[in-house]
Amino acid sequence: MSKNIVLGVAGSIAAPKAADLASQLTKAGHHVSVVLTADAQRFITPLPFKVLSRHPVVTDLYGEEEGWRPAHVRLADEADLLLVAPATANLIAQLAHGLAPDALTCMALALSSRAKLLIAPAMNGKMWLHPATQENVRQLTARGAEFIGPAEGLLSCGYEGIGRLWPVEAIAQRVNELMGQG
Repeated sequence: MSKNIVLGVAGSIAAPKAADLASQLTKAGHHVSVVLTADAQRFITPLPFKVLSRHPVVTDLYGEEEGWRPAHVRLADEADLLLVAPATANLIAQLAHGLAPDALTCMALALSSRAKLLIAPAMNGKMWLHPATQENVRQLTARGAEFIGPAEGLLSCGYEGIGRLWPVEAIAQRVNELMGQG
């Protein structure tokens, strides 16, 4: 049975990997709707997501959509899972503190209580290990969010260590497990 997955993409060098994730989830039979932050669009355009998911891509809180319901509210109501991949330290902080400056964070606040939240971080290792980020992770985990990753390896900033986006195949596998298809 297909599920409604909202894929939120934040501004990270790992953002292009989310296109592959959208493709894998669509091939698994899920209905995938993508929400790109403005920062994500500095790394990848909406077009690959539109083609791979076969759905319009939300890029703006005030973007026009058919019908009267705002896209972020409609997606929040319909979602079985909000997957944020990649999630930056900034986005994790916004989610933890209920800040909603864009379509993705507004959608997260409006998310149905039945929907799951899966977060796949990608950032510099020092940012991930910073006490503020770790406290934000604890807050979100206490509210029922699940984190997958980050992984260790060579980071785009040149450091070696924790901070890489978890492998796309493993993220897709975890989504399938959470949606009863694993």
